[in-house]
Amino acid sequence: MPHTARSPAQIGALVHRERRVRGLTQAQLGARIGKRQATISRLENGEPATRLSTLFDVLSAMNLELALRDRGKSSETAIEDIF
Repeated sequence: MPHTARSPAQIGALVHRERRVRGLTQAQLGARIGKRQATISRLENGEPATRLSTLFDVLSAMNLELALRDRGKSSETAIEDIF
């Protein structure tokens, strides 16, 4: 099921949830991409300075992809419901 994220914090929350669904710790995910646990933590906490390459490495390690589409007219509560 696709999820919507409109901020670094929302992307981080989605990554966090997907990592947990897959039964991975931050350290395990970091090891898969050659990064420290702290790097995964910063991404999941919505650190805006996270490198795009790190995000894509994390997505690839969890067999996920990023898709872009026109912004919908959903309400704020609908976005918050996914978290």
